[in-house]
Amino acid sequence: MGTNVGTPDRIVRIVVAILAVVGALNTAGILSVVLWIVAAIMAITAVVGFCPLYRLVGVNTCKVKN
Repeated sequence: MGTNVGTPDRIVRIVVAILAVVGALNTAGILSVVLWIVAAIMAITAVVGFCPLYRLVGVNTCKVKN
């Protein structure tokens, strides 16, 4: 499992995760659960630097060779 998420992509993912957490805290019900899941996925893929969906579709935003 190599890195396929570049630095700008990681920054965007962290911002989306933060916005999703804020949204989850301000809503209730199923929307809150969905936003928590989105926040977790975005935060984990940003920290790890690997996105399984990118691997499936052949996308690589990381400029550094593994």
